[in-house]
Amino acid sequence: MSALYESHLSLPLLHRGKVRDLYDAGPEHLVVVTTDRLSAFDCVLPMPIPGKGRILNALSRFWFAYTESLIPNHLSERPLSAILTAPDERRLVEDRAMVVRRLKPLPIEAIVRGYLAGSAWKEYQRTGSVCGVRLPSGLREADRLPEPLFTPSTKAAAGQHDENISYTEVERLLGARYAQAVREASLDLYTRAAAHALARGVIIADTKFEFGTDEAGTLVLIDEVLTPDSSRFWPQDSYRPGTSPPSFDKQYVRDYLETLAWNKRPPAPVLPEEIVSRTIAKYEEALRILTEP
Repeated sequence: MSALYESHLSLPLLHRGKVRDLYDAGPEHLVVVTTDRLSAFDCVLPMPIPGKGRILNALSRFWFAYTESLIPNHLSERPLSAILTAPDERRLVEDRAMVVRRLKPLPIEAIVRGYLAGSAWKEYQRTGSVCGVRLPSGLREADRLPEPLFTPSTKAAAGQHDENISYTEVERLLGARYAQAVREASLDLYTRAAAHALARGVIIADTKFEFGTDEAGTLVLIDEVLTPDSSRFWPQDSYRPGTSPPSFDKQYVRDYLETLAWNKRPPAPVLPEEIVSRTIAKYEEALRILTEP
């Protein structure tokens, strides 16, 4: 399978993110290309994961459609062919590109945690809390939380680390009205998606949403949604509290990187071929299970 580490279109490039390349498509639209780059611990790895971008694009499109009754999203009805008119250029990215509306992105990541894992588990072990929320004592790794938690963070640039922030800080950054709207939307999205996934044997342990606003001030869901890059997906049949469950997401890569003598700063190490191939297999399985009728 061919891989795309960086896209190069005839449109003006606005930004290369950790995974996505953003292009100017006129006064009202952008083209977002999901590459095969992979970031871990907020560092972009030096090799692609072939086919990853296509999977993320397909899964995000599925979730945008599934949740559009809850909140509008940034997808535009304008076809890619109206923007990339050269067929050869369009074929390079058509299954990994989205035409989206220009919006004002909000400067936070809206994280929802339904289970105690990752950095939340490490914080709970130290403090008994997660992002300032006191939790019952005696919880184990991967335990289901009493209720889903909204645990926002900053948006870090490539090579920088996200930092958890309090809800008070969210109100300072967004204003009280948008802070409340983002929290409610995030929890509603997680609850609906988690129920869908669980019916198919997948636990969504946690996930990250991003939002923007349009000219009317309407809150809009943007970026990617409920992908293996932005979520922890666990198979329900092998879920055992007290251990780190196997997953359909990039936790597999994180676990490998944790075995290395790496300080989690650029440059990131090269992944062995076995890790690359097993990672894409996990992403493909997540897509199949979550989107099959």
